[in-house]
Amino acid sequence: MDALILADGEAPTRGELDLAWPGWDANLGLVIAADGGARHAARLGVAIDAWVGDGDSLDGDTMAALLAGAVPMERASPYKDESDTELAVRAALRRGAAGLVIVGGLGGTRIDHALANIGLLAMSELAGKAASLIDARSRITLVRAPGPDGAPVRRALPGRAGDLVSLLPMGPGVVGVTTSGLAYPLTDEPLPEGPARGLSNVRTASDAAVTVKGGLMLVVESPARLDP
Repeated sequence: MDALILADGEAPTRGELDLAWPGWDANLGLVIAADGGARHAARLGVAIDAWVGDGDSLDGDTMAALLAGAVPMERASPYKDESDTELAVRAALRRGAAGLVIVGGLGGTRIDHALANIGLLAMSELAGKAASLIDARSRITLVRAPGPDGAPVRRALPGRAGDLVSLLPMGPGVVGVTTSGLAYPLTDEPLPEGPARGLSNVRTASDAAVTVKGGLMLVVESPARLDP
């Protein structure tokens, strides 16, 4: 069972997500709303299983609907150390989620919130779990290497030929990057922090993949139909 996290940024419609990322919701069995992210439930056609947050971005009508539906609520202090989205991630993990899909974590007026949400992918509690942030323009995942056995980590990147795939180091950089099915190949090469070499590769086959020997690397996929 994967969990859908509804964060409080801008979110696409379900139709937009279905078009950009077919099957994105195939394994969802749990929906956790992070504060004002609860408002996205209707446009995505999902029912909220639990709500968490400090309530500072939850409008009165949505609050009333949650109370009327007897949705379990975990109210946090506004003086907390965690973001509401982080609290939602932790709530999902406590409920046994095997993976996460975060919607509403990339758009909005605060780029710091978007960066913080991307950073959540590196939480130690998510090691070994599939986790992504998605909207109609991007799907972001993290490759964490080496694996528990010290071996390189291979990540399959299935999708449409022609779509964009950016490989971006997170932290001090990654080493031993090898790709297949991408137009601009890498063969056991580093991607250090700073240079943008891994930006805007192109999937040439539906079964592309990347292998990483060490480090944290963001994989950012974008539909080719987007304007440059």
